[in-house]
Amino acid sequence: MSECCNLGSQTEIARIAALDGYGICGSGAEPDLDKIASLAARALRTHYAAISFIDADTQWLKARTGLTIKTLKREDGFCQHVLTRTEALVVPDLAKDNRFSQLSIMHGHPRFRFYAGVPLTTADGHVIGSLCVLDPAPRGPLSIAEQTTLKSLAMMVMEFLDQRLKTSRIHGITQFAEATSLGMIAIDGAGRIEFVNRATCALLGYSAAEMHNQPVEIIVPERYRGGHKAMLGKVLASGDSKLDGKTVEVLAQRSDGSEVPVELTLSLWHDERGTGVGAFLRDITERRERDEKLMLLAHHDTLTGLANRRHLLDRISETIASQGRASVILIDLDNFKEVNDSLGHGVGDMLLEAVAIRLTASVPEDFLAARLGGDEFAIFIPDCGDPLIVDSTAAEILSAFQRPFEIADQLFHIGLSIGAALFPTHGRDAEELLACADFALLRAKQEGRGTIRLFCPQMRSASVRRRGMQDELLQALKKRELVLHYQPQIELSSGRIIGAEALLRWNHPVSGLIGPGAFLSALETSSLTLPVGAFVLDEACRQIAEWDRIGLPPFKVGVNLFAAQVRSGTLATSVLETLDRHQVSPTRLELEITETIALHQDDVGLRSFHSLREAGVTFAFDDFGTGYASLSTVRRFPIDTLKIDMSFVRDIAHDAANAAITRAMIAMGRDLGLLTIAEGIETGEQEAILMRLGCRVGQGYRYGRPVPAEAITRLLDPAVQRDATSARTG
Repeated sequence: MSECCNLGSQTEIARIAALDGYGICGSGAEPDLDKIASLAARALRTHYAAISFIDADTQWLKARTGLTIKTLKREDGFCQHVLTRTEALVVPDLAKDNRFSQLSIMHGHPRFRFYAGVPLTTADGHVIGSLCVLDPAPRGPLSIAEQTTLKSLAMMVMEFLDQRLKTSRIHGITQFAEATSLGMIAIDGAGRIEFVNRATCALLGYSAAEMHNQPVEIIVPERYRGGHKAMLGKVLASGDSKLDGKTVEVLAQRSDGSEVPVELTLSLWHDERGTGVGAFLRDITERRERDEKLMLLAHHDTLTGLANRRHLLDRISETIASQGRASVILIDLDNFKEVNDSLGHGVGDMLLEAVAIRLTASVPEDFLAARLGGDEFAIFIPDCGDPLIVDSTAAEILSAFQRPFEIADQLFHIGLSIGAALFPTHGRDAEELLACADFALLRAKQEGRGTIRLFCPQMRSASVRRRGMQDELLQALKKRELVLHYQPQIELSSGRIIGAEALLRWNHPVSGLIGPGAFLSALETSSLTLPVGAFVLDEACRQIAEWDRIGLPPFKVGVNLFAAQVRSGTLATSVLETLDRHQVSPTRLELEITETIALHQDDVGLRSFHSLREAGVTFAFDDFGTGYASLSTVRRFPIDTLKIDMSFVRDIAHDAANAAITRAMIAMGRDLGLLTIAEGIETGEQEAILMRLGCRVGQGYRYGRPVPAEAITRLLDPAVQRDATSARTG
């Protein structure tokens, strides 16, 4: 097969691109081509003639005489053999030629015996098709005159295609010029207008006829005409301009004498008539007006009308330049993202506007209130470096936000976190002062809602350390240094392993195995919580599948959730997709939630939990009893397991209060039909007390520290379990 017929060759790719450029395949009827095909049939005295174009897999019979066939598979046609030729292909008897005798087209109707075809060749030498004649009876070779006739007709086909393409382009350009909203104007070598489009007429108030052949100065304000005419004369004489391709803003004059600001882009070209000059015109009246408004709004937030970050920084800088004192308070709204996500940005924007109004009303008039972006606001206190005034101002703001906001017939309780910094104590310029306040705000957010923190240098160093650890954690995730260890959960009555909690560890290349206490706070304040949470879930499910594969007795594996996974809105989808990917039953997975997660869930957020519970995934409430979670909190969630925090277990043998609280939690779990797991069991005495109190399952160093999956595999060996039970009871 020749290179041209090799569908993957560069020559074939270029040939098809040339064909596509004509837009002839699959288009409508072309009467002029039909005339040429008919002329070919008459000139060579054949029954049939066709003009075909051949793409990657189809032969398109664009014009036909005596034929009804419109398309053929490329390999079923005769004409594909013309693609590699420069001269005519003549086949006196198709039935006796092995190249054609077996083609399906030879066995249908009409019958073909004679074929002669010449290539249709572009100016670049690409053969895009053929002009052919066919007959039902064999014939001898074509004469020189007949071949010349076919070639001449083929040249007529290509001339038609080239003219068709040129006409199509001119028509397309004209249609574009009339459809575009940009004004277009062209002038000749004498400086007279020879073309304008509809947009130019609409812009300047003339008709096209009124502008045609007029000097271009009719659209130039009179006071500028002298200078414009001189400049245009130089351009036309030299054929060059420094403004060629450049965009400038000028004034144009309308037909009624009024002026309009336009953006003008000049273009020059050269042809047989000399230098041509054209321009695109755009009305910039609205932009000019908008620019003026933007200048007014440059220092204000468009949603709330408060000062923006730029204005705030300018005010701080002005105060610093005058050697005054200053303070800045940063305010972050707690859980605003949840409002936006659950109720939409419209309600969120209304809430931000209400916050701005209340914030402004809660501080003196000479204080500057600003919105820095999102749900972060600021208060600038000029001529003040007194921490007591800053603290009292922050307290007033907190007090003002104790009242709920009523938006869209709903009540919203908005908590605040506040950070503050003083000049010159904490910062040497506006940016540094704001950064220090941001460090303080970050600390306030970490310590819980409703907290006020004033900057201290330790906050900066702690933030730097946290950022460094976050960068290390990112690399740890990429290098697969994060691993899971598993701590067994034991049925106290039998010593049998009935579950395991998956716990994150960092296999640090220098420091060795690191527990989460060293890096969890840095992780939870970064954007890594989602990918790390996804890794933990995926790895735990992968390991469950591996345990199932080797035939270990089935047991439940607990996985701790990050708050960010719950806030993402994709928790249910993510968990179910992971289970499905590893072919793990949902009943084998237990997701552990903390009080922080539980206390910040609304009805929308709870849908993910209920969806997973319906699928078979169970939920455990971790560290129960250590915070503010109440019975009503537990009842809102589809909880299956309560995990009693180790702080109650540690002193249960010597602290009557701890024992009483533990007894109450176990009883509550039993009454609610929940499994209760006591964490942190280290001694036989603690185990015995918990069993007397009715606790069924335990977890702690008495039964094993968190270990790699391989160790759990060994522990679950039936013989090992029997030995462990004997050792505990013997």
